[in-house]
Parts: sequence; C-alpha cells; structure tokens
Amino acid sequence: MGLIVQYVLYMVLLVILAIPLGKYISKVMNGEKVWLSKVIRPCEKGIYKVLRVKEDEEMNWKRYLGSVLLFSGFGLLVLFLLQMLQGHLFGNPQHVGGMSWDLSLNTAISFITNTNWQAYSGESQLSYLSQALGLTVQNFVSAGTGMAVLFALIRGFMRVKEKGIGNFWTDLTRSVLYVLIPLALIESVFLVSQGVTQSPNAAESVKLVEPVAVDTEGNIIEDAVIEDNQVRVNGVLLEDAQVVTEEVVPLGFAASQVAIKQLGTNGGGYYGVNSAHPLENPTWWSNLIEMLSILLIPASLCFSFGRSIKDKKQGKAVFLAMFIVLAVALGSVAVAEQTAPTVLTENQMLDTGTTDQAGGNMEGKESRFGIAASSTWGVFTTAASNGSVNSMHDSFTPLGGMVVMLLMQLGEVIFGGVGCGLYGMLAFAILTVFIAGLMVGRTPEYLGKKIEPYEMKWAVLVCLATPIAILVGSGIAAALPGITDSLNNTGAHGFSEMLYAFSSASGNNGSAFAGFGADTVFLNLSLGACMLFARFVPIVGILAIAGNMVQKKKIARTAGTLSTSNGMFVFLLIFVVLLIGALSFFPALALGPLAEFFS
Repeated sequence: MGLIVQYVLYMVLLVILAIPLGKYISKVMNGEKVWLSKVIRPCEKGIYKVLRVKEDEEMNWKRYLGSVLLFSGFGLLVLFLLQMLQGHLFGNPQHVGGMSWDLSLNTAISFITNTNWQAYSGESQLSYLSQALGLTVQNFVSAGTGMAVLFALIRGFMRVKEKGIGNFWTDLTRSVLYVLIPLALIESVFLVSQGVTQSPNAAESVKLVEPVAVDTEGNIIEDAVIEDNQVRVNGVLLEDAQVVTEEVVPLGFAASQVAIKQLGTNGGGYYGVNSAHPLENPTWWSNLIEMLSILLIPASLCFSFGRSIKDKKQGKAVFLAMFIVLAVALGSVAVAEQTAPTVLTENQMLDTGTTDQAGGNMEGKESRFGIAASSTWGVFTTAASNGSVNSMHDSFTPLGGMVVMLLMQLGEVIFGGVGCGLYGMLAFAILTVFIAGLMVGRTPEYLGKKIEPYEMKWAVLVCLATPIAILVGSGIAAALPGITDSLNNTGAHGFSEMLYAFSSASGNNGSAFAGFGADTVFLNLSLGACMLFARFVPIVGILAIAGNMVQKKKIARTAGTLSTSNGMFVFLLIFVVLLIGALSFFPALALGPLAEFFS
C-alpha cells in the first residue's frame, strides 16, 4: 500500500505544480504583465536593443523557420569548436584535451537538438568552460526554441486571415528570461543546499574511510584482507594487487547545469553516470525535485495551450490523454520491476520479498532511492525528451525496459520535451480529427479551422519523423557486422541495446542502455543524423501548418462538429498515438525485449 501511495504522490504533485505554472507561461508568451516584469522587462528591452530586434515585428512561417535554423546552426558551430579547442582555452583546471571531431560533432548536435545524448563522461572529457558556456547555454536555448515553435503554432490556430505567427527572437528571449532562468535559479540554489557540486576548483583527492584492494585492471578484489600494505585472499598473498587509500572527487559547476537539464527536458549529466552520481543527486529531496522538474514545464504547457486559445477544455483534453498513457506506463514498469524477473525469483540465494527491504529487481538501481523512485524516474525521463537517469535502464526487466523504450518510440509526445512534446501531440490531434472526419463523412476541423490536405501531409510527416529515423537508423546499424563491438550483450538484449540507442537519439531523449558503447565514428555520425532529422523535420512541418492555418477563417460550430474536448476525443487521440507506435515498432520490439522476456 505504501508503494502505491508513493507512486500516486508523484503524479499528484506534478499536477498541482503544473496548473499555476501553465497560467504563468501563457501570460509570458502572450506578452502580458507578470510579477517578474518589473525586474526582467528592462533586461528584455536591453537584449532587443543590442540584437536590433523589433519585438512586435511579425514573421511569416518561412522567416520564422529561417531564424530557428540560423540560430541552431550557429549554436552547433560554436559548441563544436569549443569542444575541439577546449585543451587550448581557459576554464580547464583539469587540463582536459580536445575531443575528437566526430564526438564533438555528435555532442554539439545532441545539445542543440535538446537530445543531450552522451557518448562521453563529462567529468573526465569536458572542461568547466565547455560544460558551462557550451552545454549549459544550449540547455536553455534549445528548450526555449521548442517553446517558441509551440506558441507559433498556437497563434496559427488563434489568428484569423493573417500571415504573421510571431517573432522567433521575442519568443525565445521571453521563454528563457521569464521561465527557464528563474526556475533554474531557484532549483540550483536548492540543489546546492542538498550537496550538489558548484565549485570552480579542480578535482580534489580525499582519504578513503577504508582502503580497498584492486587488481592490475583496476577491479576491486572481493574478500581481500589488507595488512601492512599487502593483500591476501584466503591467506594467499597477491603480488600484483594494489592498495588504494585515496579517491579523486570531481568538482565543477554541476548544480547550475543539473537544474536546467531537468527543467529544459535536456537530461545531459554533468557526470558520466548522470543523476545516479551522489554529487549530482545526493539526497531523497534532490531526487524528488529533479524528478518532478522533468515533466513540470511540458505538463504546464498543456494548461498554457488551453488558456492561450481561450478554451481551457482543449488543454485539459490533451493533458488527460498524455496523463492516462503516463499512468499506464508507470503502472506497467512498477509491476515489472517490483515483481522481479523469473531468473531472480527462482534463485534460492536471493530474497525478493518486500518486508523490510526493497525486493524485486534492484539490479542497477540506487539503494538510496529504491525501486519506486527509480521506476518513476525512468518513466518520467522517457515520457519527456529528457534522458537523465538515476538508475541503469540496461538493468530493467525486459518488460520494464520495453515500456520506457516505447515511450520514446511514440515520438516523445506523452508530455515530451519543452514545447516539442505538445506540438507533436497537436500533430496527432490533427491526424485524429481527420480520421474521425472520414469515419462520419464530415470535413475535419480543429479549433474552428478546416483541416485540409496541406495540413494533413505535414502532420503525417511530423508524426512519422521519429519512427522513420529510428527504424532506418537501427536497420542500417543492425546490418553492419562491426556494430556488435559496441554491444555489452548478445542475443535479444544486445539488439535491445542498439534499438534503444536509436530510439533515444531519434526521440531527442538522450538516455541509453548503459552497456551500449556509442563512441565510434559510424555511431557518432549516424546517431547525430537521426537527432537532426527527428528535431528539425517536425519543426518545419509544425511551422508550415501554423503558416497555413493563420491565413484561414474561423468556422462556426454546428451540431455536427466533432468535439475535441470530450472523453471520446481523448480516447481517439490515445488510440491513434498507440496505433502508430504499435504498427511501427511491434516487429522490432518482438526481436528485442519481447524475445528476451519469453526466453
């Protein structure tokens, strides 16, 4: 019973926080005054003056798209060069050398697409300057870009017989200044109070409480007895063993990056093991706040959508569709991880009960957080295009791993990333009203505007962009013999590792089955291509839809108009989302997690 309460509490807290934040974001993006206006408005005006931006100047969809691509391209170039040249720049107390060109390109693509896929370990391969000026900055602006595109689409629905869908530079500035920076500042201060690192000092060496013995490859020797700096196991002296008495503690500006990586649905960890690292996520309270931050803004944007179109029922309907799928996914993973796989329950040496200990499948999970918090985090991070982890998804049960993989394969629209999750779901809504219109023989319409072939073509492309990238990318990789060198496992689980990697990259998520070694030229380039395709093809489609819708007139509602805010529409929307996911990925899932489960 206590576990059920814990799962329900996470969901309830998310809704309680999302509703007021959604109202605030709507006011900000619509140019209304908010309680921070007196403080931030002068700074906002100063940015427009420096950049020579006319904040009220309207852009048509092609100009808006050009601004998005130009800004993202510039960020890609700067981040790529910063990582390549970090060994020659300041802010590098660890004297870390530059990255290889292919890993630099992959990482730059990853962060400008809000994916934050990591084929590197941050504390050992990136300088403080690269982390702060490169990655953290992109965490803000990539999330802001997604929010800007969403509100361009909202204006397309709301405005009548116009051409302008807003100003990208104004939308980006407001989203970063009024929403992302204040929230990240509050969370950063809180995380520092919990013990998350925020220091400009180089890594420090500290004495271990107890020395440990390691072999020549650095592996800890079990049952070792250390006396007078000598190592014995069962009385036998090990000549090659070494005694370790100190540990290097990596420092840096972690808290400021962790806050925005969660709030901006970025997910890139400051440390290699992400939020499983005790210096990135040290306490139960830090775990709770970071986990809620993953879905906070995406959930809030559903309520922002309803307020902005002056029909709160529409926002609630979309939110409910997302929430139902999220709840079912969370329940499925919880059951799979709490009951544990047969291979564990049949092992007489293990206790998988639930009295006075975690029970279930604790492999790969932090004992500090247990199964419930780890399962919830896994579902939240793959429902959003976040990708941060506090446990190893590679160690989830086959069915638990399949659910988190499927959440990404659906297109990251179950709340999804900041902005991009909701505009992806709205593309599914357009597809849903079109299918429903065919069924009843009526011209489809959504939010008072006709849905015609132009919108349908782009909506289909938006909905299929993620499946195309995943299936084409993983199909090519599976056909290459050398890809097996990147796998930590063989058979069905090895296939799942590869499929998960391309699902994560193409879903702009960034999490991974930890056993997958992705730092090869082919994988860096192929995964990078998937990230670009899955990020910018939907943006092109959404802005094209917005540009066409904004020129249309509103249609009066009649008795035969399909309601897009009732329970039937919520059901149809969920059905269409799951239908596309099931049809696209069932064969691949049958070869991976399902085959592993039945074996």
